[in-house]
Amino acid sequence: MLFTVIKKNSYQDSVNLMLLTKGLSSMEGISQISVMMGTPANKDIFKNSGLYTEELEDACPNDICIVVDTEDKSKIDEVMMEIEDFIKNQSSKSKGSKIPSARTFDTAISKVNDANLALISIAGEYATDEVDRALDRNLNVFLFSDNVNIEDEKRLKEKADEKGLILMGPDCGTSILGGVPLAFANVIEKGNIGVVGASGTGIQEITTIISRYKKGITHAIGTGGRDLSSQVGAITAIRALRALAKDEETDVIVFVSKPPSPEIMNKVIKVFTELEKPVVAIFLGEKPRKNHDNVHYAWTLDEAALKAVELSNMNTISYKKIESTIPEVKIIKENKNKRFIKGLYCGGTLALEAAMIIRDYLKIEDDKNHDNGIMLHYENHEIIDLGDDKYTKGRPHPMIEPSLRVDELKKVIEMKETAIILMDNVIGYGGHNDVASVFAPVIKEAREKAKKNGNEIIFIGSVTGTSNDPKTYEDQVEILRESGAIICESNALAVKLAIKIIDYLNCEKTVEEEKKEINDRVIKLISDKPKVINIGLKHFAETVKKYESDVVQYNWSPIAGGDKRLAKILEKLK
Repeated sequence: MLFTVIKKNSYQDSVNLMLLTKGLSSMEGISQISVMMGTPANKDIFKNSGLYTEELEDACPNDICIVVDTEDKSKIDEVMMEIEDFIKNQSSKSKGSKIPSARTFDTAISKVNDANLALISIAGEYATDEVDRALDRNLNVFLFSDNVNIEDEKRLKEKADEKGLILMGPDCGTSILGGVPLAFANVIEKGNIGVVGASGTGIQEITTIISRYKKGITHAIGTGGRDLSSQVGAITAIRALRALAKDEETDVIVFVSKPPSPEIMNKVIKVFTELEKPVVAIFLGEKPRKNHDNVHYAWTLDEAALKAVELSNMNTISYKKIESTIPEVKIIKENKNKRFIKGLYCGGTLALEAAMIIRDYLKIEDDKNHDNGIMLHYENHEIIDLGDDKYTKGRPHPMIEPSLRVDELKKVIEMKETAIILMDNVIGYGGHNDVASVFAPVIKEAREKAKKNGNEIIFIGSVTGTSNDPKTYEDQVEILRESGAIICESNALAVKLAIKIIDYLNCEKTVEEEKKEINDRVIKLISDKPKVINIGLKHFAETVKKYESDVVQYNWSPIAGGDKRLAKILEKLK
């Protein structure tokens, strides 16, 4: 037998009512029970579950509807006592909360200085109005709510995009912005990997694997599962990718989604290639494509995570960080003649590796002619192996006696086109007993001389050795760094950094000029912790508060008792 109770004007969050329903379902003597708000969508659920009664006809969206299937009428009183206790607990929790609350949207905004994100988790049939309201007030939106029709999703995402905002969702399960977890998320250390995904658990799996490998993320941006559909067109995904490309802390970007239509996939891949950072892409369920440009494809989530970790170790100084990390580049940039790399190596294989990486960047083929130790000569870029037979006739190898390399170093320092000098430093038994102390004074003197002439020169190198060598790896690195050289963890990293600097020098705009051109509120959102207006599930706000981010709880309930027509009239009258 079905019994119905309507509690008028007693709005409660739908997720909390679902949890309440689950608890009440275990009561002895109850066959079935459902506790929901009296929205049209919920009334359909009552009908589909066989719990619809005539009393529900007049229920409003602000009313709690309780329908119990039981043969024992006395159970109704027991159920209502549990529900009353639940409502009182919710009220007492609210009163004891340290999170400020507001009864209107505008009051909520006034309580958060520079609010930049609305976190919405109310019923989907009402969510679109709140998204519209948030976008009108220039707030980015994280939309946890589902059951939003796809036409509204596209319209709202286009609106956000036009305003320089981002709409994550609908049905967006997770994001981590500025270290703050939103909705379903994990505790992940800060790092240099950014993630964009149309898969909530995909984002969680990738970010947690990254974390277990002792690496971290800058931001993880969820898009909602339908964003890459042909109807929506990847609006959020593309905005998120471009935002992470502009983010100075993000060096590597991971993208995860199910395979979209070929048209949308090609559109997104084209965006990958336009970014100035490596991208690891996984389209779950589709065999990975062949790597190209800056794009690396993965087959599984763990493969994507591990590739991102590998690339993050190779991108310790990103293009966008160059100005702040290497101040010399600003002066070098003013001299348009200084755009070339000179590499002076004592290790033949290291010279070959350097030439290979630079040749790939320049998109030129190796002619295999390495006479006289010239591993690369293109325009004024040059990599020389000074351990070649040409240079060792009648004299010790430069790993043993570095004076030849010192002489060659002094020559390239004087060349007007030299912007960067690359060097290897190989230590251990059999070689020079303190190679760093030989080159450090030369580097220091060259830098001081360049400064006096209003110029700069950048020395980049690596040390091949270990902590157990006679002159330890750490000591040699410290000596070279004290001279003003940049010492990377490997030869490949040193060469790649040199390439990034050359890329920067050839760019027409400075980072600061680019920033001035960006009127993008998404960039501002990820530049610091989000400042949140929470509309819906209160425990989402509690997580935000735990991470010391500003948040206010907007105690939302359907306007005008859920009468959408009347609500729109009231909104226009404001």
